[in-house]
Amino acid sequence: MHLAIIMDGNGRWAKAQGKTRTEGHKIGAEVVRDITTYCAKHEEIKYLTLYAFSTENWKRPKMEVEFLMNLLDKYLKKELDTYIKNEIKFEVIGDISKFSKKLQKRIEETKEKTKNFTKLTQVLALNYGSRNEITRAIKRLYEKNEKITEENISKNLDTGICNIPDVDLLIRTSGEIRLSNFLLWQVAYAEMFFTPTLWPDFTDKELNKIIDDFKKRDRRFGGI
Repeated sequence: MHLAIIMDGNGRWAKAQGKTRTEGHKIGAEVVRDITTYCAKHEEIKYLTLYAFSTENWKRPKMEVEFLMNLLDKYLKKELDTYIKNEIKFEVIGDISKFSKKLQKRIEETKEKTKNFTKLTQVLALNYGSRNEITRAIKRLYEKNEKITEENISKNLDTGICNIPDVDLLIRTSGEIRLSNFLLWQVAYAEMFFTPTLWPDFTDKELNKIIDDFKKRDRRFGGI
């Protein structure tokens, strides 16, 4: 199973708690660790893709963007032991060329040190936007002079290059009911769940309940 999550609600959670938005992001990072660890132990989940930073998130205040970049660097450094202990492979989709050289190096080192693990592949969508991803895939096909087909487009998406299959189950937290430019191609036949729970309050118990509901759905992929 490929599970994808739009992690939404850190800011609103912080505001409700009388805390700064950065505090919400800190707690959100802890939830990332907890949910990832849960998925690594779940027999059916093989891929977990998390929408961590979108191409539109650069529009946020400079101070918040810088905090998120530092938080990501600290998270990857701190959680490397978690990846290794739970045999989690780390992957990234999106254009990380806009990140600092230091952060790019951290990302590549984490990928290298976890590349042989097979229990779970955790994919962080970083500086990611689905329209941008599709555009870059088409450019790759043009540069290689390859025929534009659905199969070739899929292979040249960031997910295709990383050998990540299409999404089976998509979850968005915080009560918003939209995809926000996330994996538009890959969720074509995904089952979708929208929960009012803010990301810092999201737990493995709620995830397990959603998975149970997912199993009850009849996935026909356009058939009868």
